[in-house]
Amino acid sequence: MKIANALFVSPLLLAASLTSGFAHEDSAAVDSMIAMFDDGVIVGDPKIVDCTLSGGTKTSCLSITVKSNLTENDMGPWCPRNISDGPDEAGIWLHEGKRYDADGEFVENLATFYGDPDWQMFDPANGNIRVTDSKAACEAAARPDVDAAYNNYCVECLTSYMDEDVLTTYVLPLHPVDQKTPSRVNGLGGIGLAFNGIKFDAPAPVDAILAAHTLAPFDDCGGHVNLHAGYHYHAAGGCSPEVTSTNGHAAIIGIALDGYPMTSRVDANGSEPSDLDACRGHFTDGLGYHYHVNEIGSNQTIGCFIAETGCSLDDPDQICDASIISNRRGPPPGE
Repeated sequence: MKIANALFVSPLLLAASLTSGFAHEDSAAVDSMIAMFDDGVIVGDPKIVDCTLSGGTKTSCLSITVKSNLTENDMGPWCPRNISDGPDEAGIWLHEGKRYDADGEFVENLATFYGDPDWQMFDPANGNIRVTDSKAACEAAARPDVDAAYNNYCVECLTSYMDEDVLTTYVLPLHPVDQKTPSRVNGLGGIGLAFNGIKFDAPAPVDAILAAHTLAPFDDCGGHVNLHAGYHYHAAGGCSPEVTSTNGHAAIIGIALDGYPMTSRVDANGSEPSDLDACRGHFTDGLGYHYHVNEIGSNQTIGCFIAETGCSLDDPDQICDASIISNRRGPPPGE
């Protein structure tokens, strides 16, 4: 996947829209935030709506419906087809905070890597790797209770298996409401939204995947596909659009579900801030509070939410009450 062109917004507009996490309700500030998204990502007209956040706070939110503008040529690769395939023909896998090329050699040595002789994902006679290659196979394998017929498979789902584009409506607080105790990131609604319309999702359920001796690689961008959310990120691989920040600070790459900006891990000098809290956030002049995404190998884009979260919804007309609704697309996916 190619890195998208950076978007440039004037420092004054950035300051207006990003201080306190897009807290200004005037139309100029909202318009400047909307301008950060790639062309064609936003569906319909964003609007300010009443909402109830996860902690029960009733407030005003920005409702924005998006779709991905990526094609299948922009995604992948994921599963190698033969144990002779190199890194260029495969995605990545995350384990204990490290990133590994999920190439043919990695698949060949899974039994050693995990200390489990039951790993046997390839045919020893010819080195061919078993890969899910249809919608039905994807549905059977990419779920928590993996169909036994797909144990020891490399799980690869494609957006072409989906009947229609995934449209998601994000309802994000204009005024972030900090919590006394940060809340953990879980599978309810994801983590945030990139400026290309891709969801930053909660950590992938690696334990469920490995229990069936399956592998569900990510591409180099940290993304893969399921049939409920479409293509989504479990890590920030540096492929999503960036908005330049001021004073050499890290570029802005998205909006967290609690309304605070998400920035890249390191600043313009390649350094990670030393004062990040447990949620991977801190305050700086101009940006106010914001998160720095984690290393790609972590399977944990940010550590937690410092503020009450809004909603991610299938239905753009649904009222956001994050205190009672399940902010999840479809049934609990397997990845």
